[in-house]
Amino acid sequence: MTEPDALVARLRAAGCVFAEDEAALLISATTDAGELESLVARRVSGEPLEYVLGWAEFAGLRLAVAPGVFVPRRRTELLLELATAATPTALLEVCCGVAPVATAVKMRMPEGSVIASDLDPAAVAVARRNLEPRGGTVVAGDLFGGLPPGARFDVIAANAPYVPTAELVNMPREAREFEHPLALDGGDDGLALHRRIAAEAGAWLAGGGVVLVETSRRQASVDLKIFETQGWRVEVVTDDELDATAVRAARD
Repeated sequence: MTEPDALVARLRAAGCVFAEDEAALLISATTDAGELESLVARRVSGEPLEYVLGWAEFAGLRLAVAPGVFVPRRRTELLLELATAATPTALLEVCCGVAPVATAVKMRMPEGSVIASDLDPAAVAVARRNLEPRGGTVVAGDLFGGLPPGARFDVIAANAPYVPTAELVNMPREAREFEHPLALDGGDDGLALHRRIAAEAGAWLAGGGVVLVETSRRQASVDLKIFETQGWRVEVVTDDELDATAVRAARD
């Protein structure tokens, strides 16, 4: 058995579904045999591949990640597509994690003003590595707490936590054991932060702007009522290919 084949076998035995792809990525990450063994040992122990590599792919970009920080999922590309379609001159991503939406929008629309915000200092540090070299800004704060007074945005995007607290134990091990609970726990019904966004976002939205919030199909009808109660015009948007659901909210 060749060395790559042996690596694939180790990864497969550890439960890695895409063992061949992961082996190729790990091999390409270093030319040092000792370092490769260290990376493989981390992955075999269950650590997410993205943490081992130090990056995650999102919408064709390689974004820096760090242990404990929420790893961007492909389904969040729906928020990116909705945000891009709105052609914003100013965009805010709250609960940004590594700032995937803000970074990708800045790459697509380099002249626009883009700000990302997160409460977690580790997430803020990684988001700055992704967004600020591309000309965006990252601030630390609880939702809108760290923003410049008087700032207004055409698009406010949020992948805020929406997993109910009691369901965290059912999440995949890679998320449950390695990602910070702050990025996962959405409260009793998963929608505590969504309620706050619905109540607070209007003060930061420019005329004609939209709020985009990732949710689940199961929770979408509740999210719709949350935003309607706060005076928003709301629609639920789904993408079967991405297995993604979002609410898009606007005001007259």
